[in-house]
Amino acid sequence: MSRAEIKVDHIARVEGHGDIHLVVEDGRVQTCELRVTEAARLFESMVKGRPYHEVPYIASRVCGICSASHTVTDILAIERIFGVRTTDRTHALRELLVYGSFLQNHATHLFVFAAPDFLGHKSVFPLAESNPALFENALRMKALGNELCTRIGGRSIHPITAVVGGFTDEVSREDYLQLADKMDAMVGFAKDCVDLFDDFGAVSMQTEGDMLAMVEPGRYPVIGSDAARFVRAGYEFDAQDEEAEIEEYAIDHSAAFLSRAARTGSSFMASALSRINASWDNLTEQARFAAAKAGLRPDEFNPYANNIAQAVELVDVLVRCADLCRRLAADEFEGSSEPVAFEVRAGVGVGFSEAPRGSLFHKLELDGDGRVVQAGIITPTAMNIANIERDMRTLAELLVEQDRTPEDIQLEVEKLVRAYDPCLSCSVH
Repeated sequence: MSRAEIKVDHIARVEGHGDIHLVVEDGRVQTCELRVTEAARLFESMVKGRPYHEVPYIASRVCGICSASHTVTDILAIERIFGVRTTDRTHALRELLVYGSFLQNHATHLFVFAAPDFLGHKSVFPLAESNPALFENALRMKALGNELCTRIGGRSIHPITAVVGGFTDEVSREDYLQLADKMDAMVGFAKDCVDLFDDFGAVSMQTEGDMLAMVEPGRYPVIGSDAARFVRAGYEFDAQDEEAEIEEYAIDHSAAFLSRAARTGSSFMASALSRINASWDNLTEQARFAAAKAGLRPDEFNPYANNIAQAVELVDVLVRCADLCRRLAADEFEGSSEPVAFEVRAGVGVGFSEAPRGSLFHKLELDGDGRVVQAGIITPTAMNIANIERDMRTLAELLVEQDRTPEDIQLEVEKLVRAYDPCLSCSVH
């Protein structure tokens, strides 16, 4: 009887801590586990009893990279409860803030976490010697995301200017125009990123799970819609019903909470790839062209393609944000970004957004004084863990059939996990 055991005691180049355990006996995968080893972080308990205006700042600490998304999503939940209607200008600024975190995250994931897998390196640092121009441009892209978050949110992580009803501060017309020019200058490099990750290639496989993303007619939405679509199952649901539509559950070998679609029982993927599958027609023209050139178009269910999808979103975000900045400079959006008046009241509301890594839900229950009675957060990685583990098994079985060595199987499984861009710290509650 032949037996191979593959153990990765710490998955490198991902956010958070997790292990991989694979056992292959007589040509069959017997064990396939992704073990998240993070301790409970208790953010949902931490905000209980807190006044509503403190909650977005606390929630932003769930994740450094996605802090803008957590802030905005919490604000959206509070505004749902209070019945707040914000201006078009505030909506545009919130989009910019969220997109800033897309630039931060995608640049970090693609070049610091994913690229070394395909270039034969254990870290990003050899890239600085072998391809200094690529390394420097990757750093510039990350820096531009930091700058966008700082200009709009007051600092590069854990924004402070975004509040219920609007923003406490806004930059000048000249600042917007400078940002727009910097966005334009990076588009060419973003297109090169799409080509680069397409050239890397990947194992040919398909996820058996579904894909989840926010949708809205005529838009490639990251905020502003309550419609969530399961791409493969072909149905939509209202984000206010997320608790009934997405089931969370625990397993013995991991500290993470896993998720499945309540109607179908299927695991699923929330990601850049999910967004492109759901809203392909609404990508900017340059992003859609770059994706098509790389062979990325619906329906694409190879999870490795999430790397290319994130590169495509870099193109999309740069083009989209340059336009938003110029329109803000020209005062094309109705209303001021100053916080609108509202009344505190009791209620339940769900905030829904697309974080860099995928769909994000925040549910809040507030009492009549605006203090938190109950809170719930479902992050992209909490939704993805079950599907990652499912895809790991599919991949391992495929590679075993090809008689690949345990070393090859380990490398490819790690590549797959990193392609999901998981934040394992965010998968525990």
